[in-house]
Amino acid sequence: MQIKLLCIGDIVGRPGRQLLAEHLKHLVRQWGIDCVIANAENAAGGSGLTESIYDKLHKYGVNLITLGDHIYRKRELINVLQNADDMVRPANLSAQAAGREFALFATPAGPQVAVISLLGRMYMPQPSDNPFNAVEKVLVKIPPDVKVIAVDMHAEATSEKIAMGWFLDGRVSVVFGTHTHVVTADEIVLPNGTAYITDLGMTGPHNSVLGRTTERVIKSLVTQMPVAYSVATGDVRINGIVVTCDDQTGRASEIKRICIKGVADDQPAYDSDDGKADNYSNSSP
Repeated sequence: MQIKLLCIGDIVGRPGRQLLAEHLKHLVRQWGIDCVIANAENAAGGSGLTESIYDKLHKYGVNLITLGDHIYRKRELINVLQNADDMVRPANLSAQAAGREFALFATPAGPQVAVISLLGRMYMPQPSDNPFNAVEKVLVKIPPDVKVIAVDMHAEATSEKIAMGWFLDGRVSVVFGTHTHVVTADEIVLPNGTAYITDLGMTGPHNSVLGRTTERVIKSLVTQMPVAYSVATGDVRINGIVVTCDDQTGRASEIKRICIKGVADDQPAYDSDDGKADNYSNSSP
């Protein structure tokens, strides 16, 4: 039996959420999707995730949520992470960190899908353990009857992501990269049946610098002074992949990139779900 996964790149702020709300359920019907996986670490005000946005993402049709180095940016999420069974923290954080190492979703057709999140260590500020060793330990904890496994490699370095793809080839269904917000054109099914792409890109405003208003980022780079970044609004797109895999073997047979463009507008970049305004200031986009 074939299982189709829709893996969605980093959701950035209200513009990304709004486009997802408008199009996700249609995409699920159009592509015959069995499970939607989304990286939501930038969904609240461009950095972090709040409880209310977590709830909204599920209403939009997201089944499993991955996070990254901004996982604890919103403190209220810590309690949610302790109880949520459909959201994962990076598995190579401390074993005592809030959140689970993997999550399962039972598709409407029956087969379960597992998801794992990992943090890269090259050029990444968040301290973490070796992701290669960590994923080995998590894989043996997943029930043996679960064959469809997705891994989100949230990392800066292309080489580290590619290495993870080859490391897991034949052991998981798909390895997709997140974090850079820039979609790559290297999607491939590796020799032993693992689908791979270096980065999904982002679901958010593309008239921007990685989802932030260009003026503020440029000002920071030119002046070398601290500048509070803000979420941009123009040319909003959903970026991701659709992966087709076998529920008995877990092997992928196809990977396709998708890009859904919304209408460029100047609607507010924030709403009450984004949290307090003082959380909008970030050290990096």
